[in-house]
Amino acid sequence: MLSRTADNLYWLSRYAERAEFVARILDAAHRLAALPSSYGGGETNEWASALASAGDPEVFKPLYDSVNEATVCNFLAFSPHNPSSIRSCIETARENARSVRTALTTEMWDAINGAWLELRNYEGRDLNRDEFSRFLEWVKGVSLAFDGSAYRTMLRNDAYWFTRLGTAIERADNTARILDVKYRILLPATEKVGGSLDYFQWTTILREVSAFNAYHWVYRESVKPLLVADLLILNRQMPRSLTNCYGMLVEHLDLIADAYGRRGASQRLASNTLARLEGENIDRVFRSGLHEFVTAFIVENNRLGAAVIEQYLV
Repeated sequence: MLSRTADNLYWLSRYAERAEFVARILDAAHRLAALPSSYGGGETNEWASALASAGDPEVFKPLYDSVNEATVCNFLAFSPHNPSSIRSCIETARENARSVRTALTTEMWDAINGAWLELRNYEGRDLNRDEFSRFLEWVKGVSLAFDGSAYRTMLRNDAYWFTRLGTAIERADNTARILDVKYRILLPATEKVGGSLDYFQWTTILREVSAFNAYHWVYRESVKPLLVADLLILNRQMPRSLTNCYGMLVEHLDLIADAYGRRGASQRLASNTLARLEGENIDRVFRSGLHEFVTAFIVENNRLGAAVIEQYLV
């Protein structure tokens, strides 16, 4: 396969995954902003949290005067100046898909191209909160349709493996950022850890990564920050957990290495990170600092992304 084709497939999957992540972050912010005042509604910094998790504050600052629902929603959903806005993600994913049209199945192309066409119906409109919520659900559906069509219709060859690499690296980064932003930013200084607002925020995060039911199936007790982190970091059964994402990465990087008869830095980095995650303990993670652990993981995940690009995509 040409490195250019692999590059398009890799970034197509990353941007499709990122669009869904941004939609989930915005949905979570809306849920938290709707809290009654007795839970701290209207006093939390959910919009700053959404911006920190899914956007670049340095890009945001020159464009908007303040951080609030209207500005953050516009920046993360529709701004052409934000390369990670939903609009930009779908547009970039479609550009990559068009470049490798013959490497995609009809269902994959229809999912991305159809989303790009449908997006025009939302741009430039003054959406009320209900309409915006339906828009976010539509974005989640686009990502599910694309990911499902790839899983159900692609040959299990190098084209499929590179789409899986893009999905897994992006998903791992997104999960880590959700955890870090919740732990560092979302809970106001006036609120206590373990209080009603803290509980509602962790519950909202579980719902937004489609893990609420999974949490109760695994732990069979009330929501606790340590157990939420355990599910999203170390539990291999959880599709969005860091450990499961790295299991996917190791599997597909090994398949690529076997197909091309050569291993390199990306295989070593992925295997080493997976081994560290599988040998980790959530109590030890919290003792050493969840923020420090997640920050180090994001750095390592970025290193792996750079290694994949250097080894296969240039």
